[in-house]
Amino acid sequence: MARKCIFTGKRPNVANNRSHSNIQTKRRQIPNLQVKRLWWTEGNRFIIVRLTTRAMRSIDKLGLQVYADKAGVDLSAL
Repeated sequence: MARKCIFTGKRPNVANNRSHSNIQTKRRQIPNLQVKRLWWTEGNRFIIVRLTTRAMRSIDKLGLQVYADKAGVDLSAL
């Protein structure tokens, strides 16, 4: 499974570590992904999704179905 949020599309970014002597080495900036079990009222069941904490806050604010429609995610396929 890829390290990607299904709602926001956030995925790892490549950046550089900079030492005191200005030597650069590659590093990955990984999004804060959580595996969450959410109740989907329209489907009358739980779904397990891997999403960012930013998406979790948006779901709390808007609701799961509204946010999924906005992001273009089909919850029945999960």
